[in-house]
Amino acid sequence: MLKKIELRTQPGESLINITEDIQSVIRQLGVTEGICVASVPHTTAGLAVNSSIDSKTLADIIEEVDRLVPTRVDFHHQYDTPHDASGHIKSVLVGSSLSLIITGGKLLLGHSQSVLLFEFDGPRNRQVWLRLLSEE
Repeated sequence: MLKKIELRTQPGESLINITEDIQSVIRQLGVTEGICVASVPHTTAGLAVNSSIDSKTLADIIEEVDRLVPTRVDFHHQYDTPHDASGHIKSVLVGSSLSLIITGGKLLLGHSQSVLLFEFDGPRNRQVWLRLLSEE
């Protein structure tokens, strides 16, 4: 089963908790046991699992990824903006897909874990594609 989540991101860099969006699709499809593969078809976005309990954690993650790959004007490629160029590199480091276990009709995540969409060059219209594989 293939489903799509669509969203509009804010200007600049951000982390967006999409856990409930994925949970909603799982409920809608009635999957109780299986696998959910999530993928973003964008070169300046990524996916990760981490804590979103404290919003300062999200700010720390964004700042540290930006420290590792700062936005600058001396990249060899400059298609759109300097954020576009650094976003390409950041998405390679973060990754563009996740494989998530579904059990009991829910994502199997730790108590503080969330599925997070990284936006490296907003504002943008983004899609997250979900492929759900059910054991039933």
